[in-house]
Amino acid sequence: MSKLRILYAATEINPFLQTTKVAEFLRMLPQGMQEMGMEIRIFVPRFGIINERKNRLHEVVRLSGINIAVGEDEKPLIIKVASIPNAKLQVYFIDNEDYFHRKSVLVDKNDKFHSDNDERAIFFCKGVLETVKKLGWAPDIVHCNDWMTGLIPMYLKTTYKKDPIFKDAKSVFTIYNNEFDYKFEGDIIEKAKMLDIDDEMLAALKSADFGGFIKVGMEYADSVVKSDEDFSDNLNALFTEYSQKKQIGQVGADENLLTSYYALYNELAS
Repeated sequence: MSKLRILYAATEINPFLQTTKVAEFLRMLPQGMQEMGMEIRIFVPRFGIINERKNRLHEVVRLSGINIAVGEDEKPLIIKVASIPNAKLQVYFIDNEDYFHRKSVLVDKNDKFHSDNDERAIFFCKGVLETVKKLGWAPDIVHCNDWMTGLIPMYLKTTYKKDPIFKDAKSVFTIYNNEFDYKFEGDIIEKAKMLDIDDEMLAALKSADFGGFIKVGMEYADSVVKSDEDFSDNLNALFTEYSQKKQIGQVGADENLLTSYYALYNELAS
């Protein structure tokens, strides 16, 4: 089989940041796939809690400087990069002063959910795809992890569909048990829009909550996978509803995990 190119987008990765199971999964799976002969790129947000000096992050000037539209605002994109110790893997960090310099992840020191987490997610999703375009690296598979990456499969099927970098890319969306109750304010549909996207495509976002991002990801991804966790009744109901439209897989956290994903990626890319 040819050497597949896998792009991973996620909320976090060990050893730079760990608040959920996503960080462990992202540390293990890309390295496993690389050792099985695949070519890997990893993208995560540069949350302000990540220590740049300790983790040796440095800006990639040639990739920085794009402006990303979030609604009527345009925010400058800064790209930083660091290597994972003891692994031949580089991680690209999506950064912006307004969105990612506060010293917290999704909640502040009083455990209050950041009201602009929707904009941070939208900026991240758009920023990943624009950076990959600038890299000139065409992925076969784009593996999106957690709610914050939920818009990427839709952007791949619309705005970026005819782009030579993404024209053959297939997407995988893995859902984790990281649900939150917060309802976003403002016109989330306008913020998320890009070329070739109408309001109807973003209808699931009208709920302006966790479920909205998950629904969009499930609707547009070529393959949907549940993480190996216990999910709430609310999320399980969502899976049941969507399983009538497409199959939702579950890859167990066992010794077959790497071979299962290896097979899934090759099947999607063939």
